[in-house]
Amino acid sequence: RHPLATFFHLFFRVSAIVTYLFCDWFSNSFVACFVTILLLLSFDFWSVKNVTGRLLVGLRWWNQIDEDGKSHWLFEAKRVPAIAASTEAEARIFWLGLIICPVIWTTFFFSNLFSLKLKWLALVIAGISLQTANLYGYIHCKLGGQKSISRVTSRLFGTTDVPKRQSRRIAEDGSEEHGKTGTR
Repeated sequence: RHPLATFFHLFFRVSAIVTYLFCDWFSNSFVACFVTILLLLSFDFWSVKNVTGRLLVGLRWWNQIDEDGKSHWLFEAKRVPAIAASTEAEARIFWLGLIICPVIWTTFFFSNLFSLKLKWLALVIAGISLQTANLYGYIHCKLGGQKSISRVTSRLFGTTDVPKRQSRRIAEDGSEEHGKTGTR
């Protein structure tokens, strides 16, 4: 069980949203609100990507640049034989937080766009970008080495230049790594 990781998984996300909603009540400074919310979003991105994903669901992802300057997304999933009830609850909290928060930030985007609060759009776009990057990475970690990923994404986005090959590597700690090897 990882109660501290579960707490921080939700703390930074919820704090950024609550601060965004009530920032005008506590401060008249747009810059102070902007920086505070951006810091909370950054802390959330880092903690979810580097800590809570590993501890709560056994997944991690990262982007690596090779010598040729090509970008490779690498996905890793731990092999866990049986999941305890407490771990299932933590995993459920992880995935709900990962999915719901980008939806909330997207709602803020349309709210700001239609109410013409254009100065907040940059912050909301940063929130959407950071939250969606984590969601994208963890969905690919979860789907892992399934060969249907490239077919599904090519049908979804209508592209044919999605890499067709995927590599799998088993690390010493029993974790399984998936990396796309054919990038543009």
